[in-house]
Amino acid sequence: MKEKLFLDTNVVIDLLGEREPFYVSAAKIATLADKGRIQIFVSALTYSTTYYLLARFENSEVIKEKIRKFKVIAETSDLTDKIIDKGLASRFSDFEDSLQYYCALKMDCNIIITRNGKDFKESEIPVLTPDEYLNSFRSN
Repeated sequence: MKEKLFLDTNVVIDLLGEREPFYVSAAKIATLADKGRIQIFVSALTYSTTYYLLARFENSEVIKEKIRKFKVIAETSDLTDKIIDKGLASRFSDFEDSLQYYCALKMDCNIIITRNGKDFKESEIPVLTPDEYLNSFRSN
């Protein structure tokens, strides 16, 4: 059975914004998904946040095209009232991270990939950086 990875927004921004030095690891994970070796998931919130942040530096149509291509390899978790309520009631210190977490749970993801692991201290799902995940993937 394929691993189901939930990508935090910062990893998607690294990928679509080609942010160094983080881009290469994010791209390797995207390639694994494109080859069908893993499944990747993001929350619906990730798309608007990614667009908003990258549009400050790139042409909006270019960003939309990057998002269209990314959507081919990623599945989206809807942001529902139930997830928002769980996030509001959670012990996460960052509300946005709580929404990401409950989206990952909804999609039955078994790993959260983020560069901000400290933000997911309340997670019952293993939390890895892109590099940590790639190192563990190679050893399997």
